[in-house]
Amino acid sequence: MPTLKFAVLAGDYIGPEVMAEALRVLGHVARRENLTLAHTAADVGGAGIDRHGQALPASTLKLCEESDAILFGSVGGPKWEKLPPKEQPERAALLPLRRHFTLFANLRPGLLYPELTDASPLKTSRIPHGIDIVCIRELTGGLYFGLPKQTTILPDGDVQAVDTMVYRKSEIERITATAITAARARKRKLCSVDKANVLETSVLWRKTVTEYVAAHAPDIALSHMYVDNAAMQLARDPNQFDVFVTENMFGDILSDEMAVICGSLGMLSSASLGTGKNSLGFPFGLYEPAGGTAPDIAGKDIANPCAQILSVALMLRFSFGLETVAARIEAAVRKAVTSGTRTADIAFGGASVGTSAMADAVIANL
Repeated sequence: MPTLKFAVLAGDYIGPEVMAEALRVLGHVARRENLTLAHTAADVGGAGIDRHGQALPASTLKLCEESDAILFGSVGGPKWEKLPPKEQPERAALLPLRRHFTLFANLRPGLLYPELTDASPLKTSRIPHGIDIVCIRELTGGLYFGLPKQTTILPDGDVQAVDTMVYRKSEIERITATAITAARARKRKLCSVDKANVLETSVLWRKTVTEYVAAHAPDIALSHMYVDNAAMQLARDPNQFDVFVTENMFGDILSDEMAVICGSLGMLSSASLGTGKNSLGFPFGLYEPAGGTAPDIAGKDIANPCAQILSVALMLRFSFGLETVAARIEAAVRKAVTSGTRTADIAFGGASVGTSAMADAVIANL
C-alpha cells in the first residue's frame, strides 16, 4: 500500500476541532487497512495571519507542494474581518491555493439521507427519499480571476468598479470532461447551467459543452438550463438533477443553495481537483467541508465533524485511488447518523452528542 502523504491545514475556530476527529477516524481506518500515514500540519487563514503575518504563509505553501493532497479545514471569522479585503483569510488563502495548483474542478456532493429530511427547509413530500445530486463547479476562471479587476475614480469624481468574466474554450472543455466522468459514475445524466441568453461567455460555454459531449460522451444525456431557472428548480425539485456543471460564480451560488436544501453544512464535503498529478499518479486535490468556521460554537465540542470526515473519504478516493476504503468511511458515517447518533445540527431538538462522540460512532461503524 502507498504512503498517504498529505498536508493538514485545519484553519480557524471549529476547523481544528473537526479536523482532529477526522484524522482520528482516518487513523483507525489506516490501522485496519495497513495504510501508512504521513501527514504534516501547517497554519492557514486566520491562524496563518496571527502566527506568520499572512493567510497563506510561504512555509505552508511549500508543504502543500511537497504533499500528494491537501486536507483543508475552514478559515476566517470575525477576528479578521477588519483587515483589508485582499488580506482576509478566505480571499488570501483559498484563492491563491486554487490559482497556484490550478484547482479548476470543484466537486460537491449534495447528499441528504432520507432519515434527515426534516433538516431540509423543503417539504418532506418534495424529497421523500432525501437528496442525492452532485455539483461540478469550474473553479479558476470567470469573474473571480478575470482581468481587469479594479476600482477607479472617474474624471467626474464618481467611483467605478470592474470585474471581468473570462472563459477559454479549453477551460470549458476540461471541466466538462470532469463532469462527464462524474456523470458516468452515476446515472449518465448531465445538466449544464449557464446564462447563454445574456452573456457571451455563456454562449461559448453552451456551444463548447454541447460539442464536447457529442464528440466524447454520446452515452451521456445532456441538458441545458439558465442559471436563474436552475436556482428555482433546485428549490422546487432538486432530484430532477443528477450531476450539474456550471461556471465559477454560478457554481458558488448554486452549490450554497444546494447545501441549504440538504439541511446541514455539517454533513457536506467537497473536493477541488487540479490539472496536475501527485507522486502516485492520481489527481492532486484539496478536500474541505462545505461549511464555515462557526465561531459561535467553537471550543464547545458540539460541531459536526461528518463533513470533514467525508472530505477525508473524498481524498482517499481521488488522490490516493482507495475507492473501497473511501466507500467504507462514507457507509460508516451514514450508518452512525441514520442509527440515531447525531450532533445538535441534525438532531431536530432531540438527543444529541458532541464532536468527539460523533466521531466515536463513525469509528464504531467502520
